[in-house]
Amino acid sequence: MSNHLSHILAQWYPNRDNADWVLATIYQTEGPCYRKPGAMMLFSSQGHQLGMLSGGCLESDIGVNARKVMQSGKPMLVCYDGSDEDDLSFHLGIGCGGTIYIMLQQISVHNNYLSLTQAYEALQHRISGYFYQSIVSKENDAQAYFEASAVSDIAEKASLIPSPLSHNNVDTDWLATPIVPEPHLLVVGGGIDARPLVNMAEQLGWKVSLWDPRPANARKEYFSNVDHIIKGEANVLATFVAEKGVNAAILMSHNISIDAQALKALAKTTIQYLALLGPDNRKKQVITQAEINEQSLSFNFAGPAGLEIGGTLPESIALSILAECHASLFSKSAQSISDVLEKKVLEHNPLEKIRNE
Repeated sequence: MSNHLSHILAQWYPNRDNADWVLATIYQTEGPCYRKPGAMMLFSSQGHQLGMLSGGCLESDIGVNARKVMQSGKPMLVCYDGSDEDDLSFHLGIGCGGTIYIMLQQISVHNNYLSLTQAYEALQHRISGYFYQSIVSKENDAQAYFEASAVSDIAEKASLIPSPLSHNNVDTDWLATPIVPEPHLLVVGGGIDARPLVNMAEQLGWKVSLWDPRPANARKEYFSNVDHIIKGEANVLATFVAEKGVNAAILMSHNISIDAQALKALAKTTIQYLALLGPDNRKKQVITQAEINEQSLSFNFAGPAGLEIGGTLPESIALSILAECHASLFSKSAQSISDVLEKKVLEHNPLEKIRNE
């Protein structure tokens, strides 16, 4: 099961009144940490642990503190300092070496479930917004609310802000966490090589929809985990994309005519990324048959699809394409993280650059 908030809340929602629940949220970090501010996890009195706040090092101890919150009904702030040899987190084996600040809040009908029900319902309808949480202090109790609002950048990070409530005179920080639906991927082509790609996207927690007008392809018995199998001709795709909030598409039907029909239908939609399987000369044929101008496309058009990572198996190709798609959706370079960090060091330290030359 994915750790995306929509999946976490989908497990919690039907059980929200069947147990005591606590929301654990990272509200601040210092140094390298596995998860960043805004990461959430749910604990229940029946032993549920939904989500992750570390690589598995801290969850057990966070659960102990969550049970204390269930018993007292009072919110709690905890800190795990991986750089301090005397700190509990150091002995728990946290390897990142950073410091994590976590707030624990009880969830109940009496505090409107911290507005998590509203966040859940919004995500179910693919509506984005911001989840605001007051950081506990001696003067205030924990508060939280969800506000539906457009989030322009899927990669936007959570941040500490002054009180967003105009009537709140208490001097306290609030955590503003952007809440966005999971990416929705449209796959054109339901052949055997699409199966590992669909399975991999599902493992990422993405929604996946499939379209292939050929009766022998895109059958439910072969793609039992897709969210939608689209029926009809290519002209239904633009409406589907708009209504279902599709973010990206991958054309892999191995049929120039079908790929061209899909490309033409998607050319004026709001998707952010479209990949076309096959060599460059095939791309030109598809574009010609689709009767479009590549320069007029508003999305990232990747053809040939994928990153150059090596491998010829369907699984490797799927990984290559989804990695490129992921980077595009989150506005990242798809470079090696070590190379990115080295570049930053050289930018801030010109002498180091001279030594390396």
